[in-house]
Amino acid sequence: MIARVTRDPAAFQDLVFPYLQRDPVLNSQILTNVADRVRGIMNDPEPPVFVSVHDDADEVVGAVICTALRGVQLQSLPTEFVPPVAEILVEAAPWAIAVIGPAESAWSFAELYGERTGRGFKEDGRARLHKLDVFVEQTADGAPRLAIEPDLQALTPMFGAYRRELGHADESAVADRKWLTQRIERGRLWVWENGGQIVTMVGHQAPVFGAVRVGPVYTPPESRGRGYASALTAEVTRRLRDAGDQVCLNTDLANPTSNKIYAAIGYRPVQDFVTYAFT
Repeated sequence: MIARVTRDPAAFQDLVFPYLQRDPVLNSQILTNVADRVRGIMNDPEPPVFVSVHDDADEVVGAVICTALRGVQLQSLPTEFVPPVAEILVEAAPWAIAVIGPAESAWSFAELYGERTGRGFKEDGRARLHKLDVFVEQTADGAPRLAIEPDLQALTPMFGAYRRELGHADESAVADRKWLTQRIERGRLWVWENGGQIVTMVGHQAPVFGAVRVGPVYTPPESRGRGYASALTAEVTRRLRDAGDQVCLNTDLANPTSNKIYAAIGYRPVQDFVTYAFT
């Protein structure tokens, strides 16, 4: 195999997207992460590292990205290429905070990378990628609408609370507001409103090769248990499906409520992933 390393998202996109588009649902995470950086709507404190893996004929057979805020993403790398890529990232990204991928790949990477960098690691969550199968409408009191700029006053603290629940407490309200503003400007953020109050927010990525991923989904604790997240996720899902795209989303396997909600809408499991955090 041959591996190429770059910090240029546009060059990486040109190189690996023809390979990744063969399965735009399974590769949704890396496709959207790279595309958003090419568009300039993803801001990193440290330039990401992009690794493409090639066979002896120089055809792309795998792709990996490593970002300062989320770590190494192995979803689009065959397991047999994990050890050499781990060796590369020991040198190119010794600061990686975590690795996420299929169980065997993530464990193999964490062991080798941890040994070579002298760092420990621990399991830090399990996620499941789902794809929409047969859509089922959901209802709740209130109504959906696209988020608009005046909503930022309510949405900024809501998004901060969402981040903290995920354990991502290292970003500022200024960064949250910028993230929300960019998605509002692009029509990629929806809210559910009841009684004049925003009770749920749901975002989605831009479609890439006919696949689009829903998320984030967040309801403040005081508004939970009333079907708002189900109804808004279903509404966003329906609109994306009606636009002709395959619709997918990720769930936290430790949250049975959200997994039940998405199954009721018609989402079915595709692949599980494990995250290991480096210490």
